[in-house]
Amino acid sequence: MVMHLPSPTHSPIPSTDAPVGRADACLAALNAQQRRAVEYGCGAEPEPGPLLVIAGAGTGKTDTLAHRVAHLVCRGADPQRILLLTFSRRAAVEMERRAARILGRMLGGSPQRPPAIGWSGTFHGVGARLLRCYAERIGLHASFTIHDRGDAEDLLAIVRHDLGLSATRNRFPAKATCLAIYSRVVNSEAPLDAVLATAFPWCRPWEAQLRELFAAYVAAKQAQNVLDYDDLLLYWSQMMAEPSLAAEVGARFDHVLVDEYQDTNRLQSTILRALKPDGRGLTVVGDDAQSIYSFRAATVRNILDFPHQFALPARVVTLERNYRSTQPILDASNAVIGLASERHAKNLWTERKSAAKPQLVTVRDEVDQARCVAEAILEHRETGIALKAQAVLFRSSSHSAQLELELARRDIPFVKFGGLKFLEAAHVKDLLSVLRWAENPRNRLAGFRAVRLLPGIGPATAARLLDAMDRAPDPLAAMAAFDPPPAAAVDWPALVALCGRLRREAASWPGDIDDACRWYEPHLERIYDDAVARLGDLAQLTRIAATYVSRERFLTEVTLDPPGATSAEAGVPELDDDYLILSTIHSAKGQEWKTVHVLNVVDGCIPSDMSTGTTEEIEEERRLLYVAMTRARDHLRLLVPQRFYVHQQAAHGDRHVYASRSRFIPEAVRQHFETCAWPVAVSAAAPAGARDPAREVDVAARIRALWR
Repeated sequence: MVMHLPSPTHSPIPSTDAPVGRADACLAALNAQQRRAVEYGCGAEPEPGPLLVIAGAGTGKTDTLAHRVAHLVCRGADPQRILLLTFSRRAAVEMERRAARILGRMLGGSPQRPPAIGWSGTFHGVGARLLRCYAERIGLHASFTIHDRGDAEDLLAIVRHDLGLSATRNRFPAKATCLAIYSRVVNSEAPLDAVLATAFPWCRPWEAQLRELFAAYVAAKQAQNVLDYDDLLLYWSQMMAEPSLAAEVGARFDHVLVDEYQDTNRLQSTILRALKPDGRGLTVVGDDAQSIYSFRAATVRNILDFPHQFALPARVVTLERNYRSTQPILDASNAVIGLASERHAKNLWTERKSAAKPQLVTVRDEVDQARCVAEAILEHRETGIALKAQAVLFRSSSHSAQLELELARRDIPFVKFGGLKFLEAAHVKDLLSVLRWAENPRNRLAGFRAVRLLPGIGPATAARLLDAMDRAPDPLAAMAAFDPPPAAAVDWPALVALCGRLRREAASWPGDIDDACRWYEPHLERIYDDAVARLGDLAQLTRIAATYVSRERFLTEVTLDPPGATSAEAGVPELDDDYLILSTIHSAKGQEWKTVHVLNVVDGCIPSDMSTGTTEEIEEERRLLYVAMTRARDHLRLLVPQRFYVHQQAAHGDRHVYASRSRFIPEAVRQHFETCAWPVAVSAAAPAGARDPAREVDVAARIRALWR
């Protein structure tokens, strides 16, 4: 069977003198380095090699890439033959919006709407779209559904149990660990034994059993017509390993542009090389100094080795002018990353001058660190810097615990990024399972969760139903003929009727999700004590669903790029229009604030004592500190506690341990900071013996309150 992708719906814009002249005028706002990146391959070089844009923090990377897309279209490139790959779907939407706006200016404000880019999104999203187009030619059914991480773990757990690996005498790795191993093997393109040796050494004795588990897991997914997150890249890569298919897909795109290339893994790099073997028409943008996602199998080697990976040599353009931070902040950041063992050389500079150096603040312990930060935040607020323009960053989510208590005590509202993800919420997974089961009745995991929402149906009954549906040529007929337990008899017809409506060809979207919500609401109220709060999440999910053209598209996109957090767990203060940002450094990447505080800049925290086993790990920790520092626009403060209170030490009980300043700030780097000790760093030191209200407790008032 031969399947052809849709023909372009837009014609390329003819390259006339008038649009080109306006395009040149639109590029006048770019600096020389940005313009070199935008215009590469559009002039004297008829067959240019690939382009690597090393975009330092705050150098206008997004604007540069958007200008390049618009410039290519204005110069005659067919927008339907452009593939734009970004780190998130939201980034793709923003990139398209900017490119369309720029292209509109280049075309002289023509009333005709600028043509849309034909293919844009994340690697996983584009992979899912391509796999549906080519499904029948690669052994897939186009109606496949996609498991999120939680569902993938659950299916792996079922397979693990079926193989008897959950009943071994010695403790077998948990489902989350098994999936992490499987994911690392797939995305790093490394053999299982190598992954176990480097990343999961405690699991090495189980290599043979893990190999058996993963083979059975793949078989289970294929039998149920489901793919997990990693399969979207793996199937795409394997498809591109077939020369005829690789040539067909590669010929579809004249230009491939990739954002955040430093965050790609080896599998993604393999896909790109298969799309454009000689590199012609390929542009990648990123910053090796911001490569911090090795725990997702991302590798900095992709961007470091890119210039020499193609038949045609790559052009490297480096963006060094920073539009975000003051020069003293950049001087300190340059000094930190300048000690990296291997990197693409660059030196960030800016026209934003300042006499104030970033601060390196020594505090006694975590309690004083929390007080120091809280007081500084309030002082900045008094000078007109809103709480939303300030952020506190940390290496690990647990590092902010003491600060959160202090902020609550002072009634400072805050939002913490890195909490419960939207799709991890049980009630959201319940509703999505119903929709996924309707989309693909062979999806056992979705069906197992959906039917168990009914009272009186346990795991054994659910398994019996799904077995009957698997054997039947018409799964819904088997469901209708199923005899439920007496306790579920009252609710059973409504579920059967719902599934029938959702499977009808005439089913409407997004009316489907409204129908499913009406069925689910009484079960939500029965199962969860806080049903009212959870209903807000379902309303949010319904609003999101209404923005998609079909149920299949919604289920795909919400799995690949889910909302950040549930309404109940995100921590957004409902009554405050201003709040402080708390965030892990990983979650802060791509963001910026006027004021940034970085907690626990000591050895053991940055770098983490869990990430100092190899040179590669230490170098990534250095990049992590660099990312944190370059989030600051005007004020940067690194906190250095001198000791930590450690709980439940087996040999010594609770005790204090002493810390030393991070190895990433040696004496040669420290000169770029103003060094000080709190409380002098924040406010004038109190005279000896002076009262400190923050340390006082009115015990008498507490005793009186006991009898009220």
